[in-house]
Amino acid sequence: MSFETLNLSIGSDGVGRVVLDRPDVRNAFNEQMIDDIYRAFRQLSADETARLVTLTGAGKAFSAGADLSMMQAVAAYSEQENVEEGLRLAAMLQAVHECPKPTVALVNGPAIGGGVGLVAACDIAIASSAAVFAFSEVRLGLIPAVISPFVLSAIGARQAQRYFLTAERFGADEAARIGLVHRVVDAEALTEAGADMVKALLACGPKAQAAAKALIMSEAGAPIDAEQRARLAQSIAGMRASAEGQDGIGAFLEKRKPTWMTGS
Repeated sequence: MSFETLNLSIGSDGVGRVVLDRPDVRNAFNEQMIDDIYRAFRQLSADETARLVTLTGAGKAFSAGADLSMMQAVAAYSEQENVEEGLRLAAMLQAVHECPKPTVALVNGPAIGGGVGLVAACDIAIASSAAVFAFSEVRLGLIPAVISPFVLSAIGARQAQRYFLTAERFGADEAARIGLVHRVVDAEALTEAGADMVKALLACGPKAQAAAKALIMSEAGAPIDAEQRARLAQSIAGMRASAEGQDGIGAFLEKRKPTWMTGS
């Protein structure tokens, strides 16, 4: 599968790497990039050789959100065409969010508008100290509607009340404080920090990671009741009885590496 606006590779270590590649416009979205990101993450989700995915931007920016040509185009759209465009963006973010493999955003520079949505849709986010963030929509008379489910899950309603309404820019340390990113490192240390995270993720059972992601999605906010307890007991029983669970427990008891680390 070929892509016009990004580069996709899968290494022998099982690491899928997606690099947004429109540095001349700070990796801003156009319709082609939205489609390319959607297709790339759908491909990675289905690829059994891919263990996890990293996402970053080429050049000095992560993503500046919608580009000028896209904004000019949607300004002339009918209401129905705007609905369809919103649904395409939502499908792209959902493809990132629902990827069964761990996803890591390496935020190398500014992430604005929809670019922040991409960060929030990933499981883990590590930001360069040079990164800046903003929900700039209200300055244009718009709202960050499509990205809001992912952002609200990351930062909560209280922080959104400030940053959605002011459109002010904030730095990487503030992004970490409010929960948008997990870690901030010096710009020159971002690659190494990403490699450390990849190493930690590769040490874990891939089927267990997919099940853990599904667990978070299904149980976040669910009532703590007898039905949940029965559901969770069934989940852990199934994982303990699985081939991966048996291998993982056996590796721990026998003081060896599990097969997902040895490739045997």
